[in-house]
Amino acid sequence: MRRRRAEKRVTPPDPKYQSTLAQELINSVMSKGKKSTAERIVYKCFDIIAKEAGKENPLEVFQKAIDNARPLLEVKPRRVGGATYQVPIEVKQDRGVSIAVRWLRDFARQKKGRPMYEKLATEIMSAYKGEGSAIKKRDDTHKMAEANKAFAHYRW
Repeated sequence: MRRRRAEKRVTPPDPKYQSTLAQELINSVMSKGKKSTAERIVYKCFDIIAKEAGKENPLEVFQKAIDNARPLLEVKPRRVGGATYQVPIEVKQDRGVSIAVRWLRDFARQKKGRPMYEKLATEIMSAYKGEGSAIKKRDDTHKMAEANKAFAHYRW
C-alpha cells in the first residue's frame, strides 16, 4: 500500500516558444538523454508545419492536433471475483495530452525512410486534419470503451 500520492511535477516551458506542450513533445522525442538533438528535431518539425499550414502558428496547429488525438475514454482492467473486466473510465486532461503526444511520437517513429522531423511533422499535420494513425488509435480506444459500457458499474 502506498503512503501518499506522488505530487505532479511541473514541466518548464521550452526556450524557443515558451510552451510547456512543446517541452512535453521534446521530452517525449528525447532518447538517451540527448535533449539538444530532441529540440533540434522538434523545432525543425515546427518549421515544416509553419510552411505547410501557411501563416498559422505551428504551436496552434500542434495544440489542435493534440486536441484531435486526445482520448476522452479508455478501458482499465478490473478483477472482480476471478474474472477480469475491461472497465471504461474517463481520461483526465493531463493524461490525455501525454497519451496523445506518445501516440504521435510512436507512429512517427514507425514510419521508415525519412528523417524524424519530417515523419513527426507529417503525423502532426495528419492529426491536425483529423486523420492518420493517432486519430485511428483514438477512435479504436473509444470504440473499445463503448463496447464495454456494460461494465461501467465496476468502476471505483
